[in-house]
Amino acid sequence: MSRGFRRSALIGAGLATALAAGTVVVACQSSGSSSAAPKLSVADPYIPLPATPGGMGAGYLTVRNDGGPDRLLKVSSPGAGSVTMHRSTEKSMEEVGELEVPAHGTLDLARGGNHLMIMEWSKQPALGDELELDLEFAKAGTVVVKVPVKPLTYRPGS
Repeated sequence: MSRGFRRSALIGAGLATALAAGTVVVACQSSGSSSAAPKLSVADPYIPLPATPGGMGAGYLTVRNDGGPDRLLKVSSPGAGSVTMHRSTEKSMEEVGELEVPAHGTLDLARGGNHLMIMEWSKQPALGDELELDLEFAKAGTVVVKVPVKPLTYRPGS
């Protein structure tokens, strides 16, 4: 082998290694979805009619995310004095400060799991009423949802 050929081969191998390393770094940066903006939508919101007049109500909905991760920080309503986020387990129900909305996933607020508790209604809810819920997310900001009051036994898709 000539000295010139060997030198060219070494330079070419070095360039190929550098380009490959750069490609790996770029691929790792672009696959990290933590910097991607969340793309949120809300589906199937409903509030079962409270069993007792003036009583607490529960709120259910699904937050769909077609982007990066986010967190639901707070829920409020002009039609209620208090809306809190809760998590149910087999033995208890506990208030939580925030709920994760995974990247390219869903946050389900459903019976028997994460849900909202609505208290101090400004007017007694009736079937067909809608309650405005203002969902405050860490990255996406506030999403306003009109949530219909359904029969106590209502189940989405039924």
